[in-house]
Amino acid sequence: MSTRTDRVSDLIKGEVSRLLLREVRDPRVGFVTITGATVSPDLKNVRVYVSILGEPQARQASIKALNSASGFFKRALFKNLGLRFAPAVRFELDESLDQGDRIERVLQQIHQGGRGAARPDDEEE
Repeated sequence: MSTRTDRVSDLIKGEVSRLLLREVRDPRVGFVTITGATVSPDLKNVRVYVSILGEPQARQASIKALNSASGFFKRALFKNLGLRFAPAVRFELDESLDQGDRIERVLQQIHQGGRGAARPDDEEE
């Protein structure tokens, strides 16, 4: 990714966060955190990665609501950021936080299992 697309991605991430905080009033959108944004090299497509708290059904409903409001975000980004093109916005669920949590739990279980296996040896001594 070039420096230009990095800068535009950061601008879009900040603007989408601001719009979600101040202007989006859809009750289907739950507690959403913007984790990242990537822009295509031609600056015409944007993928916004979000983390959403809640059950899987609620997460999917929030993603669906955000994607249904993509026209609003497209117009707002074009108007507020003064971009040359109005980028098509697509929201995607970022599951990296959940995967990291899962890995952490497995590592803790392995670590605790290692201690549990060591105890019988300790008792024999």
